[in-house]
Amino acid sequence: MCLAVPGRVVDVGERDGTPMAKVDFGGVVKDVCLAYLPDLQVGDYTIVHVGFALQRLDEEAALATLELFRSIGALDEEFGDAWSRAAEEAR
Repeated sequence: MCLAVPGRVVDVGERDGTPMAKVDFGGVVKDVCLAYLPDLQVGDYTIVHVGFALQRLDEEAALATLELFRSIGALDEEFGDAWSRAAEEAR
């Protein structure tokens, strides 16, 4: 199963002409392409799938989604301990 995981934008910039962001998934920070959502700003929440920001979320929805994933064990199954800790910290 592949999940689209919510995260918080902590930095925005550009790489080789492509809008990019650093997105924090509860302590795990990943580079994410903003080609589909180039107007995301620091502090926004987004759903990320295979390295692309796909949809803007409000904080409540992002945290609720992380909690749901945690409760069904999807974060452990898909990503391991760091993702589970991220969901736990979001509660």
